[in-house]
Amino acid sequence: MSKQILVVKMEESLEPAVDMLEQVSEDSSVPRNIQEECQECIEILKDGEEELSVRINSCTSKLDNVANDANIPMYTRTQVWNIVSMLESASRE
Repeated sequence: MSKQILVVKMEESLEPAVDMLEQVSEDSSVPRNIQEECQECIEILKDGEEELSVRINSCTSKLDNVANDANIPMYTRTQVWNIVSMLESASRE
């Protein structure tokens, strides 16, 4: 399998995580700072200039901080953990 096909496949594996990040960033019950962090993660993951592993690590780090925010609703924290899990499995592929 060529390197270009492999990169496209890895990019496609990020789509479910990006979709969930968009849901969180658009949820009006989520505090604004958390919405903004999720939006930044979307931008990081879609930035084709950076290497994929760097983008995933940057986003995972941001989401760790989000999950530890005292003001995050419990269901949103669960969503964030699921997103982190998706990103970690995408980085292993």
